[in-house]
Amino acid sequence: PIYFFRFVLLFSAIIPISLRVNLDLAKSFYSYLITTDNKIPGTVARNSTIPEELGRIQYLLSDKTGTLTQNEMVFKKLSIGVQTFDKNVSETVGAALAEACQAAKLDGGDSVDTVTAKRKSILHGVRRAALAIALCHTVTPVGGNSDERTYKASSPDEIALVKFAESIGMILTERTLNCITLTNPKGDKLHFDIIQIFPFSSDTKRMSILLHDRTTGENVFYIKGADSVMMPMMQYNDWLEEECGNMARLGLRTLIFGQRVVSPDELQDFLNRFRAAQSAMDSRDLRMREVMTSLEYDLEVLALTGVEDKLQENVCETLEMLRNAGIQTFMLTGDKVETATCIARSAKLVRRTDTIFTLSVESTEEAWQKLNYFGSQLDSVLIIDGRSLQICVDHFPEEFIEFACKAPAIVCCRCSPTQKATVVRLLKRYTSSRVCAIGDGGNDVSMIQEAHVGIGIVGKEGKKASLAADFSVLQFSVITRLLLWHGRNSYQRSANLSQFVIHRGLIISFIQAVYSAIFYFAAIAIYSGWLIVGYSTIFTMAPVFSLVLDTEVSEEITFLFPELYHELQKGRVLSLKTFFIWVFKSIYQAGVIMLMSIWLFEANFIHIVSITFTALICTELVNVALLITNWNKWMVLSEILTFLIYLSSICLLQNYFDVQFVATWNFFLKVAATTVVSTGPLALWQTVQRILYPPQYAKLSL
Repeated sequence: PIYFFRFVLLFSAIIPISLRVNLDLAKSFYSYLITTDNKIPGTVARNSTIPEELGRIQYLLSDKTGTLTQNEMVFKKLSIGVQTFDKNVSETVGAALAEACQAAKLDGGDSVDTVTAKRKSILHGVRRAALAIALCHTVTPVGGNSDERTYKASSPDEIALVKFAESIGMILTERTLNCITLTNPKGDKLHFDIIQIFPFSSDTKRMSILLHDRTTGENVFYIKGADSVMMPMMQYNDWLEEECGNMARLGLRTLIFGQRVVSPDELQDFLNRFRAAQSAMDSRDLRMREVMTSLEYDLEVLALTGVEDKLQENVCETLEMLRNAGIQTFMLTGDKVETATCIARSAKLVRRTDTIFTLSVESTEEAWQKLNYFGSQLDSVLIIDGRSLQICVDHFPEEFIEFACKAPAIVCCRCSPTQKATVVRLLKRYTSSRVCAIGDGGNDVSMIQEAHVGIGIVGKEGKKASLAADFSVLQFSVITRLLLWHGRNSYQRSANLSQFVIHRGLIISFIQAVYSAIFYFAAIAIYSGWLIVGYSTIFTMAPVFSLVLDTEVSEEITFLFPELYHELQKGRVLSLKTFFIWVFKSIYQAGVIMLMSIWLFEANFIHIVSITFTALICTELVNVALLITNWNKWMVLSEILTFLIYLSSICLLQNYFDVQFVATWNFFLKVAATTVVSTGPLALWQTVQRILYPPQYAKLSL
């Protein structure tokens, strides 16, 4: 047992304890390079432990609004049923509102005789729509006059709507906790008392407000939300669904506005029940929601709005480059199928040669049939809504992921934050590939944190996604440089560094094994004290760590041929094959160093420590040099300084080195011969391999 533990101590170098230290330092360095890259300003590496994962991404899951788009909403279309305003919408609606104020005086009175019945209906609809848009929100005006007035809100959608109301003459001039004040085109002040506000949430997909109109004395319940949740609440109409589809096909984000006049008795009953729900000790949110739904029925449609969210710069080029790099993109959005499809086409997520397969079902059997049919299609982009997605992930998740991964792209519509995280989780479970998620809002946080690599965009919705992510960026197009350049370099450098550190421990352990075998397997250490300490520190640390500065491919070639990223996804740079190649190299070089030292210095065996250790250091320096693809001044400096430090240490460590013996041409020539034999054949083999089977980047660099 004592001998066993002696050998455990002797061969402890085979355990690469320094690997952790070297990799942590290298990863911190990669993170520093990412953060200080002038070509991607504002990028922050919040997690310095996974930069090399950027070089192995197979699937990219992206939000739409604020990620692929600018999240700067521009009001494009307004429909009130009897009339749709789509050309110069602010001017035409503003003129109609001014006419409505003049004709009906905003009090519901009779119109003048010159106004026809149809025109009266249009003006009445415009007035009510303008009031709803100007009142149903959580926006707060900041500043006094119109030149200095700005708006603060949690969502850019609401600001876009309030700015539109301002452009047509219905101006939000003041808002307090209890009152909203508007100014109409005639300059009259309209005051509304706030009874209760029901904020927007990703679960309810709607926002509502209960107001008391001081002018008419009515209690009005205004509500706005997505068409999927609003349509069942509305009174029957024959235009809303068709108009929603028309706007969605234009790529516009739609909102339905509705209202309901609440009688005093109904209001009092509602307030009593709502206060009771607020004071409940358990299930408070659920009870409040149940009370709120008592107002959400038989609503009168006031307006349907369409706002445009333009794509960010270089989104199309970025998605095309990622596709060429072998990265499949999933677009997960809460928008309608038609809107998401339009954006997917605009962003070139759907190529001209691709077909579109829409999966929208209500039953498990139908979902299974359509999913199997989709699996037989080629070059078909899958568009799936939230309900169908939930059926697929609940009943046949493995098949869904299998078929989805074969598609050029996937678009998931009406997707909740939970569903986004579920898709990431399934990709991780049923594929062995790395998954990256990118988003800009709080509803993307669960998806970002579930992925192997999370990227958050600092956008109009705040910094929730950015702070929860591993990497923070300012726009979507940054990820090409983040993945193809920094990801590639980080992964390649970490692979070379980790394998060399393992080799460094193996070679000295094999030298120890040969030395012990010569002495009939006696547990005698060949190197001890300062030699064993200095080997992995001052004698080899700088050259080995200089590998983190190496770049196999130039920046120009990387972006000109994004297909090079395929090689990283396959994991061939760091695999069992490469590991055993380094093991063989360690065995061969350790054997050559020991056996040639014994053969060449047979008469000087007493100096075996200085002979083999010098040959070992020289061999390691040559190994580092052979591993470097593109040299720079720091690499050259590290090699030269390390060699000079070793030569100076010979004079200082006279307990281990006989200076008179070392300072001879005989010693120098024989150590040089040993180094050449230990590294020469491997270098020759490496050169022949590069000539016969050159790597892809070598062909492109010619």
